[in-house]
Amino acid sequence: MVQLYNLHPFGSQRVVPCKQEPAHFCCGRGVLFVASAAASCRVEVFAVRDQGRCEPLGSFATLGPVLRMAHSEAGDYLVTIEEKSKATFLRAYMNWRCMSAGSSRVCVRMVGHKMEESYGETLKEQMSIVEMPLSDPPLCISCCPVNGDLLVGCKNKLVMFCLKYLVINQNLTVLDFERSLILHIDNLIPAEVAFCAGHIAITTELDVLILKLVQQSADGTEQCAHRVSTLEKPMDGGPSTHTLQLELDEFIICQKPVELLGEESKLCEIPVTLESTELPTEDTKHFQVQYLLFRRFTPDQSPFGFCEETKLHSVQLLPVYQTAHEETGNKRELLSLFCFFSLPHVGYLYSVGKLVELISTYQYSEKSEQAVLTPQFLHVITSENLQCFTVRCSAAAARDEDPYIDTTAKACPPVALDVCTLRMQLFIGPRAICHFKNHIILLTKANTEDITERRKPTRRMLSRKADSIKSRTNSESEPGWNLYIINTVSTIQLYREMVDYSRTYENVKTESCIHLLSEAHLLVRAAIMDPSFLKSDEKEELLRAFRESCAALGDCYSRFDTKDYHLALPYYRMSGLSMTEVLKRLVSEGDEIQTYERGFIFYLTHSLNEDLNEELSKESANKVLQIFYLADPVQLPNILCSPCMRNVCPLTAVKYLQKVEKIMPSVVLTLTKAFMALKIGDLTMYEHEMDSYKETILACGFIGQPKLLRQHKKGIVTPTEFAVHLKEMQPGLLVAATVALHENSKIELEEADTFFKMLSSNSENTIPQLLVDFWEALLVACSQEEILQELLLRVTSQYVWRISNKQLPETKPLKTTEDLINSCNHFGLIFPWVTSIMSVGSPSDQDYHEDISKLQSLLCSQSINIASVLPVLEPLTEAGNVGLTIHVLCSTRLGKYEEAIDQLLKSCPDAAVLYAQHELKDDNRAVWWNKLLPELCKRTRLAGNDCPVLISSLKAETLSVVATELELRDFLSLLPEDGTAAFFLPHLLHCSQKKQLT
Repeated sequence: MVQLYNLHPFGSQRVVPCKQEPAHFCCGRGVLFVASAAASCRVEVFAVRDQGRCEPLGSFATLGPVLRMAHSEAGDYLVTIEEKSKATFLRAYMNWRCMSAGSSRVCVRMVGHKMEESYGETLKEQMSIVEMPLSDPPLCISCCPVNGDLLVGCKNKLVMFCLKYLVINQNLTVLDFERSLILHIDNLIPAEVAFCAGHIAITTELDVLILKLVQQSADGTEQCAHRVSTLEKPMDGGPSTHTLQLELDEFIICQKPVELLGEESKLCEIPVTLESTELPTEDTKHFQVQYLLFRRFTPDQSPFGFCEETKLHSVQLLPVYQTAHEETGNKRELLSLFCFFSLPHVGYLYSVGKLVELISTYQYSEKSEQAVLTPQFLHVITSENLQCFTVRCSAAAARDEDPYIDTTAKACPPVALDVCTLRMQLFIGPRAICHFKNHIILLTKANTEDITERRKPTRRMLSRKADSIKSRTNSESEPGWNLYIINTVSTIQLYREMVDYSRTYENVKTESCIHLLSEAHLLVRAAIMDPSFLKSDEKEELLRAFRESCAALGDCYSRFDTKDYHLALPYYRMSGLSMTEVLKRLVSEGDEIQTYERGFIFYLTHSLNEDLNEELSKESANKVLQIFYLADPVQLPNILCSPCMRNVCPLTAVKYLQKVEKIMPSVVLTLTKAFMALKIGDLTMYEHEMDSYKETILACGFIGQPKLLRQHKKGIVTPTEFAVHLKEMQPGLLVAATVALHENSKIELEEADTFFKMLSSNSENTIPQLLVDFWEALLVACSQEEILQELLLRVTSQYVWRISNKQLPETKPLKTTEDLINSCNHFGLIFPWVTSIMSVGSPSDQDYHEDISKLQSLLCSQSINIASVLPVLEPLTEAGNVGLTIHVLCSTRLGKYEEAIDQLLKSCPDAAVLYAQHELKDDNRAVWWNKLLPELCKRTRLAGNDCPVLISSLKAETLSVVATELELRDFLSLLPEDGTAAFFLPHLLHCSQKKQLT
């Protein structure tokens, strides 16, 4: 693996025209602040233009020499720690940009000072200095890049100031601070702090502690302080934090190096107490502390041996935001957070967002002075070098944004990808560094011997621009220092250089080639995730480069024999290349002995097995056929059934299939040969292949390759030529195969509906008989209750539609009612009373006998939900005897026996007793005497001797059942008072004799 790529991330170099030697500097929104090291106590401000050109904006005086300074993008203010008369002061400079307009007015006020409206109006045209008094001297500062809050480190505590926007009137809003929280941290003197989105990173000389402020929901008991419990016993048996380092004579006793991540970091023995300093209001925030990371180093923890100057530096929290999209605008949403800190010879990069973990470790070639982390690079200065390392922030952030990124559809280089050095640029005496957009600001300060060395031709530096050379007066008085703005090259330019450089490793070092292309990909990905991406002039070019990098990585994983060969598929998909374009990139024309690696085969297999809207040309399809015959012949049936292979030569396909069949015969292969025979038009070959197996085995064979029957074209199910042929010649096999596909989750119910409708070329509103055959067959096989009820509703609707519209099926149904009753328990035996009613029906009903009997059979079973089909049955209400049977069946299933008897006595009294004999049993037996007997007597009285059916029903069956079941007294009470004694006497005698016998 190549660790050093001598690329050129640094472009043009310009000198900042400072009047005094810089002590500290920092960057803002397109500006550079430089605090002088001289006694003048001033801050010079420069506008940073294109290509690093600097234009002086002005300067302002400070209270004393600046010890620390930082700029906040939110609020656009500069905060400093200044020293005067051996005392330190914390000050924030607001509205400083007005000085570039020529204003020299300055307002000094105390933090939290109430501003009157008349006083506030003057703030529009003057710079405002906010004094922030502290009980302890400030040691270090950090501004939150997300919301502009300020964190100040003092001995044993951290003080947080919230940035406030005070609305003076509708034309004026003034910035101010409110001291909101103090974190008391015993026995800790912070050397540096970093603050971002509630996350705090603190370093001492050898310790790193990362905390997170978690907002609590306010409950009834407000607490101004919350103490985090810690263990009382020291870690690892070592001395407590109170004795970090104890010198006895010539010995130095140090604690063991420790790394604690996540919940374990609570064991660090550094107690934190929160003290709220806000005035209590309804909006008062209550915080608790969450420990994220603790790491302790020792002075000898260095590959270069013991070093007395071993101490941490350059702690930084780097936010990465959600990828910008057109519809969401340019609103920044925090996605991931990273923390970097460094020892003299080693740097550490951690992810501290959703998961706390070490991402990368950086080994420097020599002792580092300072480092600065950006989303794309880590820049480190040593005694004579500016070094540029790759970082893995975009790889980690991409996975935070999409946890399922490593799939067959998309991919990203791994977070654990080895870091490498892109450039080591010689400089004389680098001392300090900071970063702004695509600019690096570098302070160099050469010693006398360095100046001598600088004249030697072997020491090369980047070209200076003539228009920004420092004044000769300063060069003579201060010959040893310079402040440079180094313009880093554009992402596209460096990306191109990386891609060109990767080609030198294509045939030599496979891993190095993939590594460098992965670096190029991450470089572009980081640029796309930048919030300013949508407004970038390079937007389209970056997107094009992203697709190109994906294509290049796809080529690598396809051409090279690597363990991650499967990544060829997602990278090619992300590239937007069609299969034809990929084939042109990888397949050499006329090369018959070309070998193909696993990655390429993996890509082709997945691409062809999915429903793509791409048809390969005849030449390309035949080439793919040849590739699979040589590389993976088992896949040939699957490949040939792909919609992409529609233009393949069927004769060539049959030739290859016959060769494969001799080695690995299968049902799917036989069906594929039959499919190809149909394409050729060779029906003899087709019949020979289809006769090789029984029909049931053939039906199951389609499960192995559903695309033999149906394919997707632009998201629509399309029947194949094979399905069309089966519909005409073997519809039973087609239905059985489709049922097998559904039961094996190869086709959905709605998809099958579309399939059969397209196959039958019917209009959208008509249901072909073949689809009804499928529903009926599926009722036999299906066991899922939801699907069963849906199928029952569908077939019922279709039977009702045909009966009510006098519509005969266009093809003969595959199963008769008898077949369904014998094979499917959802079709029940038709009741005798139903048959009795239908026996006196009209001759026209015989034309639709099959649909009528199937409908009645369904209603005679216990499977169908009657309540759900009542609206469907509505059209049959007036359909003569058919309607009567439907009505009575529904009333019976709903338990409305009396209503059913009324309907029968009214329309078909012949069937009333048959109905009663079949339905009125057990718990429903009482309906005989409570309903049927009184109704028969009543109707007989009204009709007289003109209704022999009613009389025979009453005499033959009803009175016999009632006399058998009831006591004599109960039976007598039911008889009509105006009845003929001779008519009822035999039944009274029977009831009386039954009583004597018992």
